[in-house]
Formats: sequence, C-alpha cells, structure tokens
Amino acid sequence: MLDFKSYIKGKLFLAPMDSITDAPFRLICKELGADVVISEFISSEGLIRDAKKTKEKLFFYEEEHPIGIQIYGDNINSLIESAKKVENANPDFIDINCGCWVKDLALRGMGAGLLRDLPKMKKLVEAVVKNVKLPVTVKTRLGWDEKSINILEASKILEDIGVQAITIHCRVRTQANKGEANWDWIKKIKDSGIKIPLILNGNVQNPIDVKKAFENYNPDAVMIGQAALKNPWIFKQSKYYIRYSKLENEPKISERIDTCIKHLNLCVNLKGERRGVIEFRKYYSGYLREIKNAASIRAELMKYTEINPIISKLKEIKGEYYYVI
Repeated sequence: MLDFKSYIKGKLFLAPMDSITDAPFRLICKELGADVVISEFISSEGLIRDAKKTKEKLFFYEEEHPIGIQIYGDNINSLIESAKKVENANPDFIDINCGCWVKDLALRGMGAGLLRDLPKMKKLVEAVVKNVKLPVTVKTRLGWDEKSINILEASKILEDIGVQAITIHCRVRTQANKGEANWDWIKKIKDSGIKIPLILNGNVQNPIDVKKAFENYNPDAVMIGQAALKNPWIFKQSKYYIRYSKLENEPKISERIDTCIKHLNLCVNLKGERRGVIEFRKYYSGYLREIKNAASIRAELMKYTEINPIISKLKEIKGEYYYVI
C-alpha cells in the first residue's frame, strides 16, 4: 500500500486525461521521469456493467507502479462496486474524480458537479473509503465558479472521512482548462490546517512553472497534464531544472523519433494495428514539435492506418532532420 504522507513529497504526477493517459502513454512518461501516474477516468457504471472499452482502461504495465486508477460516478452503490473491481486490478491507490468540468458529467452531478453538493460528495467518497483497503485520493477544483469557491470546506470534509491526498486543479469549473490557475489556494488550504498531502495541478506548462510551484506555493507534489502531451520530457526536464536552476537541452531529433516509434509500437501491440495507429495520432504534435516542416509531416502521418509506412517515414525524418526551428 502506498503511504502518501511519506512517499509523495516533491514528486511529479502525470494527470489523468481522458483518451490521453492510456497505458502506453503512461509508460512513456514514467520512463521520462514521472514519479506517479494515474489512469484515464473510468465510468463506475461502465465498469460494473463490464463494458469492454471501460474494462480496457483498467490495464496497466507492471512498470507503471506506483499508479492510481481514477473512477467517477454519482451512484453510491455503483461507485462502491466499481472501486472493488479497481482494487482487484492491484493499482497502488484509487482516485475519485470530483473535478471534471465537461457538461455531460458536471451538470448531472458528477465530477465538478459534486462541488455544488458537498454532502453528496462526502457520502460518495466516504462510501468508497470504507469499502476498499487501498488508499483513496480525490482530484477536484476550487469550486463551481468564482462566486462559489468552497475548496476549504471540501478539503476539510475529505480529510475527515479518510482521503489520503487531494489534487487541487486550481481553477473553478466554469474556467474549464482555460485562463489562469490560482495556485495561491494551495497555501490557503495548508494554512487552514489541512494535514493530508496536497497536489498542485492546473496550468503547469514547463519546468520553470514546476520549480516555481514547489518553491512559492508549498504543495506536497505537482501534477502535470496537457504540457506532458505536448512534451513528455517535461518530467525529466523539470527535475533537472529543480536541481541545477538551468534548462536541460531539448532531446535530439533521434531521441524523439525513437521514443515516438516505441510509443507507437506499444499502442499497436495493445490495441491492434488499425485502432492503435488511429488513436496514436494525437501524440504526433508532441514528438514533432518545432521540427522543420512538422505540419506537413504530421499531415502525411495522419493519413496512414498501418504501422509500417509510419515507421518508414519516422526513420526518414530521423535521418534528415538534425535541428529544431
């Protein structure tokens, strides 16, 4: 069992992102310096009904440990049953999504919708805590909107019912993933007397942000989301910057292409060729960023549904492009 109090201090987390943080991407991020990874969010209803694509999200490689599996829902019995299914998959902890801003979930009382009903949040999360042996964590936001920020109250409730750590996406629900994240709330929550670990999340864009977050806002850990999709090396680079106060050189084109090919092969091996190739398309931008003619290269790669021509093109790039524009 993962001991959050002693383990996560100063660590870097990969954020759970739907359709992005599947097992192959998590493994790549782990190899590039992520300390803790979390799955895509998983529907509790889909899981208890044994929906094929939902069950697939439970898969992880042994090398991913420590890993959390994130679930969401608004039905207490479904959450309990799905949490037990997650526990049987042997992750290191279970994370409950109380922060998703998407209308289809939030307006139906799930994700960030629970911030409008803290008694319901307490009831749901406490039920999971009491029915599993694994540590339970929660990922949430500051509040529904700027006029209803209630993270201090929510944090106290979650600590009191036995949640082991809280990730705070430092925006309100109405901001979605846009605008400034108010990291000051991490210090405010700490100053309110909360003792369990707090993980800072929201608008962490680069290694400078990571170092600034740790030094100025005192989180126990920092979670990186969209920036990891754009640059999976951000974890390794952030650790270098924290240690030396200077930016590490960008990975060479050859390293980027080799990692891209490895990642693609993982996707195809796990999901099958056609599906693996198609679902991989979202990752090209990160691997090809700032490479000369990246847009046209990406457009060509997006046409393929078989792996061999993609690998041939990537190897061609590796041989021809030695610099970044």
